[in-house]
Amino acid sequence: MQVTVLGSGSRGNAILVECEGVRVLVDAGFSGRDLERRLAAIGVDPQSLTALLITHDHGDHTRGMGVAARRWGIPLYLTDLTRNVCRSLLDGSEDVRPYSSAEPVDFGGLVVTPFLTVHDAVDPVAVTVTETATGDKLGIATDLGRATAPVRHALQRCHLLVLESNHDEVMLRESHYPWSVKARIGGSHGHLSNRASAELAGELYHEELCAVVLAHLSDNANHPALAYDVVGDALERLRYKGSLAVAPQESPLETIDVSHLRALRLPAQTSLF
Repeated sequence: MQVTVLGSGSRGNAILVECEGVRVLVDAGFSGRDLERRLAAIGVDPQSLTALLITHDHGDHTRGMGVAARRWGIPLYLTDLTRNVCRSLLDGSEDVRPYSSAEPVDFGGLVVTPFLTVHDAVDPVAVTVTETATGDKLGIATDLGRATAPVRHALQRCHLLVLESNHDEVMLRESHYPWSVKARIGGSHGHLSNRASAELAGELYHEELCAVVLAHLSDNANHPALAYDVVGDALERLRYKGSLAVAPQESPLETIDVSHLRALRLPAQTSLF
């Protein structure tokens, strides 16, 4: 399994997951032109995409979905409630395929398992993606509100976590945002702080966790180095040996090969001869 965060933050989110010719784009929070530019930067033809799956209705996850589905002729997976809220982005010609948090979606080599979150959208989900041939497991949780027990259960035993680390609590409090926006972001239906992200990463740590990517950082209430240090310190206390990165907003993060990272973590076999 290879994973590329095409960009993540308050102004747009999209993640490409691929294996053995199957390419699933999770969210399309950039314009169609920008999505095409980001895919070209990693050498991917948009028309080679297998499917586009949207996690919830907010514009930083949906902006380019209609254009992408129409222009590239790819199936668009939406929950019924999310489709209803986002109908202005669609013209009816898209190949829309409904899904729900009740059952996984099998793309033939990649299985996407949605699960409910408490983010302030109409029908928000986060997802895990599992490669059937290898068991590689990715967790994508960028808009959580708070880490509920079902969320923590769904994200168990991931080999790669893309986890929101949206804001620093002091920077949010001192930001120029109106009080109502500060309350929304920092509330139980908003986004995880660096501290909350560090706590969740610590709970989800296990010996086969190979990589953590911090995502959905606020432009005005966080800093990449701060998020990295807070989460990194928590993982270091657990003797975490994997990689830690912060996803940028403006350009794709370097592609992560989950299978390769897992192979590096396996103990060397001793020869019998």
